[in-house]
Amino acid sequence: MRILVILDALDKLDLAGDTSYALMLEAARRSHEIWTCEIGHIGLEQDAPVAEAQPTKVQAAQTPAEAFACEPPSQIPIDAFDVVLMRKDPPLDMAYLHTTWLLERARGRTVLVNDPRGLRELNEHLSILDFPELIPPTIVTRSAQRLGRFLDEQDGAIVVKPIEGYAGLGIFLVKSGDPNTSSIFETATAGGREWTMAQAYLPAAVEGDKRIILVDGEPIGAILRVPPENEARGNLHVGGRAVKCELDDRDHEIIAAVAPMLTAYGQIFVGLDVIGGMLTEINITSPTGIRHLDSLEGRNSSAQVIDCLERKAAALR
Repeated sequence: MRILVILDALDKLDLAGDTSYALMLEAARRSHEIWTCEIGHIGLEQDAPVAEAQPTKVQAAQTPAEAFACEPPSQIPIDAFDVVLMRKDPPLDMAYLHTTWLLERARGRTVLVNDPRGLRELNEHLSILDFPELIPPTIVTRSAQRLGRFLDEQDGAIVVKPIEGYAGLGIFLVKSGDPNTSSIFETATAGGREWTMAQAYLPAAVEGDKRIILVDGEPIGAILRVPPENEARGNLHVGGRAVKCELDDRDHEIIAAVAPMLTAYGQIFVGLDVIGGMLTEINITSPTGIRHLDSLEGRNSSAQVIDCLERKAAALR
């Protein structure tokens, strides 16, 4: 296969935990042809999407300089690739949004992971609201006053997060009596100019946030992200510790409920976040966890992802 990976600058990748690198390593092991570019290198020629992409040799290494050997870039039609992996990290800003519109024009001519329509329409935080029976009490508001009332309604403990947040940035645990409460609510809503999401605090968060990795609607594994001491967030980017875990009956119930929606929107590679049996996020823009899962379980879960992409590319051809 010829694979295009759209991602951040290669020299900025943290190889030890980077899922894109893990996927590229497995593709390289199978002798697939790998090309890379950033979102600014995507464009249109008339109505045909193109990429100013560079052929990229990938090998196991400790640093990006050792891991990647890139040839000079050239312009190539997007539909010349069997698979396009959209792995640009959030936020989903205007540049990201515009890229999905460009990639949209390649639908049906290459395997898009994940489908740009779903990337636009399934907000990683708001899409959980389609499953009220699976999520904690949740509101979305611009009002600091409403946040205050919600805090009272949820027994004095809530989590406030930005709708377009990622990697644990901008998340606050707010408890009654905290003298910073008003300031947090004002900051979260930008003084009433921006929407924020608030959820009832789940005490199970101290035990960890379970990341379930799905490939084409099926789970390939999970890790538990345990927050460090004196930290409410378990995100690995902010110091969370990855711990081995198993899927339970509630996890399978959540997967069964969410998978049809993901399939309908063409979301092939997905990360579900579950705390205490409650779905809190559906990660589709650039899900992570593969490297940690492999390290904990001594296996190569990237192989299951690439297997899926090979099947889909063959079916499209």
